[in-house]
Amino acid sequence: MSLPDFKSAGKQAAPALTSPLCSQSPVVQLNVGGHLFSTFLATLRRHPDSGLAELFLGQRPKLRTDAGGRYFIDRDGTHFGAVLDFLRTGRVPTEHVKEVLTEALHYDIKPLVKLLDETPQFFGETVGRQQFLSRVPHYLENIEVLIRIARAEAIASRQSSIIICVLRTEEDLGHHDNAMGSLEVGKESVVTFGPWKASPSVGDLLDCIRMDVERRGYRVAVQPHTADRGFLSRSYDCFYKVTFTWW
Repeated sequence: MSLPDFKSAGKQAAPALTSPLCSQSPVVQLNVGGHLFSTFLATLRRHPDSGLAELFLGQRPKLRTDAGGRYFIDRDGTHFGAVLDFLRTGRVPTEHVKEVLTEALHYDIKPLVKLLDETPQFFGETVGRQQFLSRVPHYLENIEVLIRIARAEAIASRQSSIIICVLRTEEDLGHHDNAMGSLEVGKESVVTFGPWKASPSVGDLLDCIRMDVERRGYRVAVQPHTADRGFLSRSYDCFYKVTFTWW
């Protein structure tokens, strides 16, 4: 958003560093990437070991000012209000938790980071999902390969469809070569996940793949690969199609 210009004709913009904080009002005016906030200096210093408090410790702030004399932080301020609300009230945000955590980490507000890590959203992500995925061999590398192949197939096309092979158990792995030979696409175009030793099912893994690709900004759908079912036996029913939609 654009900010009003409070300079009158013949006057210069506010200096980069203003008067010492101790001689000013205890109310501080902030401009965080175009989002305007007003708060007490004591609120910003609530956690003295934080990076945010460090900006306002001592006699002079470590910030420049905008044309209106507000202290300027050159960062997207969309979620700074949630951080400020925590400093004021101790209330932990329940919306946009991931984004607020990013801000808490940036400003090094350790109590807020700890509380956000303990929210149901992040508890499930770190304790449940990530521990499961750590048991799926080469999971992150396979996600990168999947995206790379999809991008390579996107030339002059609205969609890219990539075949993945999901092997849940060691027994499935034993059928891998025969299963791959039954496909109509080259082996190098198929991304294989598994096997893994954990309770989550194939459906759970497919959900994780979809979630992690979508977090990268892609639109995807996952469905069983409908090859000739008369040719594929039940033992080979381990192929799925991941469809990227580009426009």
